[in-house]
Amino acid sequence: MSTRSAPPAAPVMGERRQLINIAYRMLGSLADAEDAVQEAYARWYALSSREREAVESPGAWLTTVASRVCLNQLGSARARREHYVGEWLPEPLPDPTEWNGGRSDTTAFDPADQVTLDESVGMAFLVVLDSMSPAQRVAFILHDVFRYPFAEVARIVGRTPAACRQLASSARRRVRAAPKPSASTARDAAVVRNLKRAWEANDIDALVSLLDPQATAVGDGGGLRRPLRGGEKIARHMVRFTGRPSVTTLLECTVNGQPGLVTCQGGAIVTVYSFDIAGDHIRRLWAVRNPDKLRSWRRGLWRDPAQAHP
Repeated sequence: MSTRSAPPAAPVMGERRQLINIAYRMLGSLADAEDAVQEAYARWYALSSREREAVESPGAWLTTVASRVCLNQLGSARARREHYVGEWLPEPLPDPTEWNGGRSDTTAFDPADQVTLDESVGMAFLVVLDSMSPAQRVAFILHDVFRYPFAEVARIVGRTPAACRQLASSARRRVRAAPKPSASTARDAAVVRNLKRAWEANDIDALVSLLDPQATAVGDGGGLRRPLRGGEKIARHMVRFTGRPSVTTLLECTVNGQPGLVTCQGGAIVTVYSFDIAGDHIRRLWAVRNPDKLRSWRRGLWRDPAQAHP
């Protein structure tokens, strides 16, 4: 069956995963990425049948529209964040394999399942992306992450290919200047596991030994509205903040493809922690408590990987 004779949805719905992946990296928010992709589809279906048939590549058309929506959102995000409680942090993503399928309809679409968990969605990488200008971020993601040629990037961003090349180059310098992520997931997982044990034991000395002396902890509210600096200061805050062991549970998990922790209270996940680890020390800790950013973590029943049977 030809694409032209298929229902209007046939040539475009297969693009959704790619669009979600692009939009999440651009915006650092799954909710905003969903909105951007939904807006792109709404504009597609607003076209007449003749206009849709004239589009040579629906995927390229949708990518252009979704990217421009993201560019506009990024331009207004700075003003919105002035009223944000705590630091603004990217929305953390769970690993779908660590869920036991708590949905009643296991075939339901969940955008969190559609995001490829690789180094380009690591929390440290997303934080660097957030320091870029909107045009830098869009140009860099489209070209360096998704390999779109600069001619296409220029059409999307509304600048010349040479200007987009310069935008991507300046963004690349920011990425290179940032601390390099750990190359050993197994070692990072061991550090996080030791942190969990020390935290559960309220062992400040052990916590301090796992934190870099110049470590930074950043949260988006809920007791950590301003960044904390210094391993000992962070360790003491962690012990104060955990609460009573009888009502607070720490679980190991995967956050944006990397070892992390979640805090559960009353069976509900209330905080997601991700880390930037160098060697055997944690140099940055991010704590996300905003309920709007934890939707993907509450859609199913959590299965602690440490308790899972082989």
